[in-house]
Amino acid sequence: MPENHVIVLPGGGYRMLADHEGEPVAEWLRGVGVASSVFRYPVLTEHPGPLEAVRAEIRRVRAAGASRVGVLGFSAGGHAAGLAALAPEEGEPGGVADLAILCYPVVSMVAPSHSGSRDVLLGEHPSEQLRQATSLELLVTPASPPVFVWHTADDEAVDVRPVYDLARALATAGVPHAVHVHPSGAHGLGLAEGSGLPSRWPDEAAAWLRDLGWAV
Repeated sequence: MPENHVIVLPGGGYRMLADHEGEPVAEWLRGVGVASSVFRYPVLTEHPGPLEAVRAEIRRVRAAGASRVGVLGFSAGGHAAGLAALAPEEGEPGGVADLAILCYPVVSMVAPSHSGSRDVLLGEHPSEQLRQATSLELLVTPASPPVFVWHTADDEAVDVRPVYDLARALATAGVPHAVHVHPSGAHGLGLAEGSGLPSRWPDEAAAWLRDLGWAV
């Protein structure tokens, strides 16, 4: 029987890819019964380069026999994952993710925060139209796939406030979703072992995946 598969997208501000947000996370997913792989999407590359690469990888995994393909991303990788799940598809079909798990994600390109990732992805002077077209909270429709988000309220690197805008958009559109904002935790926690409340996120995400029929 074809299996579900989740592609892990590490963070790194669209400048680099953080190893601790890659293979250890894929190993955790395999431990809860979800086939998983790490995709090293292109960095220091302007939009739509990273999105096109992620969508090509989704198509490749489907062609290899996966019945459903999800994405899990951290920080800028969370933004890439969100685009793969929420942005309109152009050209070849089959590149839209069936599910997204966004971990302390960069969400908005119109909000004043996230300027580091935005400058790399969109250039230093992007048009308002391009910023809107790459803001996750503006891309949600009733046809969007399920989304799980976790963040920490005092993350100094990536502002949590756009997460609430995304949550509002998901709720308004009736998209199945879960949002967990823990009160404290540094940016870049990865699996967050030993970090207090944020360390619960793998169990929370695994339970959500089980409820959706993706995990055992």
